[in-house]
Amino acid sequence: MRFTWDPRKAKANLRKHGVSFEEALTVFDDRYAEVEFDAVHSDNEDRYIILGYSEKARRLAVCHCYRQRDSVRIISARKISY
Repeated sequence: MRFTWDPRKAKANLRKHGVSFEEALTVFDDRYAEVEFDAVHSDNEDRYIILGYSEKARRLAVCHCYRQRDSVRIISARKISY
């Protein structure tokens, strides 16, 4: 799978949430991760949220959309607070 993102958005996300998009993409390797459709934020495109563990063992929520069958665009990522 190929991952893309806006470099400015990635920098802002790291500053605001402390999660890099490089770390966020590793959540897609978590075989127990759960993907949910994000109906609230899907006005212009279908958006999804994957909930899972990153390679740094942090539980993350990663908002993303599918550009093509094998391409994921990461929109935002943050730590899940309990």
